[in-house]
Amino acid sequence: MKNVVGVRFKKAGKIFYFENNGIEDLKRGTEVIVQSIRGLEYGKIEIEDAVYEAKEGSYVERKATQEDRETHISNKLWEKEAIVICKEKIFKHGLSMKIIDADLIFDFTKVIFYFTSETRVDFRDLVKDLAYIFRMRIELRQVGVRDEAKAINSVGMCGRSLCCSTFLGSFQPVSIKMAKNQGLSLNPNKIFGACGRLMCCLKYEEDTYEHLGKNLPNQGDIVKTVDGNGKVVAVHTLQQLVKVEIIKEDAKTYLFYHESEIELVKKVFKEEDEDLEKMKKLLESF
Repeated sequence: MKNVVGVRFKKAGKIFYFENNGIEDLKRGTEVIVQSIRGLEYGKIEIEDAVYEAKEGSYVERKATQEDRETHISNKLWEKEAIVICKEKIFKHGLSMKIIDADLIFDFTKVIFYFTSETRVDFRDLVKDLAYIFRMRIELRQVGVRDEAKAINSVGMCGRSLCCSTFLGSFQPVSIKMAKNQGLSLNPNKIFGACGRLMCCLKYEEDTYEHLGKNLPNQGDIVKTVDGNGKVVAVHTLQQLVKVEIIKEDAKTYLFYHESEIELVKKVFKEEDEDLEKMKKLLESF
């Protein structure tokens, strides 16, 4: 089996895989020039012995030299200038789009501009203008609001830089159900990130909540306790506790029980979860 290494081109960017055709001492952190489907690119090794296969024609060309590093720095400065020029041309053509980032291929053969837009955009004239100015292949690629937040970087409600801008290589699916399972308030200000979508960190503890919650009843279920049967009114997954409403002599009593102290009597299936439905409608309005 051929030796394959994982290479990242941007901080918190996706990892791509390349064959190592006999280049020695390719350790994690080594800067390399690779041949990808886009052309020559400058990156840094993140995985030394990857278990994935590299795409055909994707391989490590060489270790980066000092000249390569200087070229990479120069390219990054060029990208910033190109973004400014692209924004000017967008304004000139009156296009409803927002440029958020640019990628200049290392060998100066192509530049990719990333943009967001709420509508379909005819950017053919824009591409012609940019090709005339830069004298290279131009590609415009539309991305979503999560990608925009990743490129711009900001600070989350936790007070730290956004996860997507610091270490998340790719976005994982998140859902309102995750927030509900974790007992979070279904309030947009609490569970929405800087991108205006559900926070990526909802995914981090989901496996733990699923594991700890598999033997717990749901809110509304009827359970048997040492004090009689009652209805579950709250579930505290991490503590493995449930709050049960027990009615005796027309008086309601609320008691806490450990998961091991109760027995499910009747499972209540709701055809519609009102909280989730309200949240879905709220998401659609954004």
